[in-house]
Amino acid sequence: MFDRIDPRSPTPIYAQIAARVRVAVGAGELKAGDGLPSVRTLASRLRVNPATVVQAYRELEAEGLVQMRQGAGTFVTDVTPERRARERAADARRLVRDLLAEAARRGITAADLQRALTDELEVTTR
Repeated sequence: MFDRIDPRSPTPIYAQIAARVRVAVGAGELKAGDGLPSVRTLASRLRVNPATVVQAYRELEAEGLVQMRQGAGTFVTDVTPERRARERAADARRLVRDLLAEAARRGITAADLQRALTDELEVTTR
């Protein structure tokens, strides 16, 4: 789940961790009661300071997505279908922003992207 954390990204690592959990919750990869990796385990795997993982988990807890239990771990809370839908929509918006930024770097216009997206949707929904 955390294989796309990029230490070279301008996005702070804690924010990348939190975003990955949000995506997993929105996609249904993580369900209520599922445990997240321990702070030490994830910090070791990502080769980051444990405080970075704690910061991500605390942000998610403040949003109501996870519950941190002292000595037991961090667990996904019971997320409503509406909340899952909001997380998926937010993830879609992030993908679109990333796509638009990459397209701009390559000189591709929004109209070009829209045509390409429409064409691809027609092909994949047949």
